[in-house]
Amino acid sequence: MKKEIRVHARAGQGAITTATILANAAFEDGKYALSFPTFGAARMGAPMNAFVRIGDTPIRVRSQIYKPDYVLVQDPTLMRGYDVVAGLKPDGLAVINTSKKPSELNLKTQAKVITVNASRIAKEIMGRADRVNTALIGAFVAVTDELSLEALERAIRSRFSGKAAESNLKALREAYNEVKNRGNGK
Repeated sequence: MKKEIRVHARAGQGAITTATILANAAFEDGKYALSFPTFGAARMGAPMNAFVRIGDTPIRVRSQIYKPDYVLVQDPTLMRGYDVVAGLKPDGLAVINTSKKPSELNLKTQAKVITVNASRIAKEIMGRADRVNTALIGAFVAVTDELSLEALERAIRSRFSGKAAESNLKALREAYNEVKNRGNGK
């Protein structure tokens, strides 16, 4: 079965890294995966998307993802001007980086919405509130179980080294545990 993920961020916030880590973790779990970005204006801070397809069979589709199973929103300011849940399947999931509760977001979707303050986690662990990708991935996996935590840890270790790897692993686990412990996980 194929699952499709759309990541919303601003250029420079690590959406491509998010997609790459998810795809590499899928490979680590013995699945097929494809990740790729799309850009609007080519400047830092411009809204952009990254996409991931994960499946049990080879993936031949190369188009953007318009009806995702999952949406990850790295920058909550994007919700002011964009419908980040557009096309999200009714049985899908949106994971949003914000300190607000899902009910406060007024999103027009039937899909499940969870929030995690990935900016706080990133600030506490890495000293930078804009490095939210691994915390957001941790929250995603806590709810979906699409990928194993072990595969994500291996993917992070292959992407980062030294202190960067350790801080990203800590952010992944922190968000994972936070979401699991508050009852949003399966």
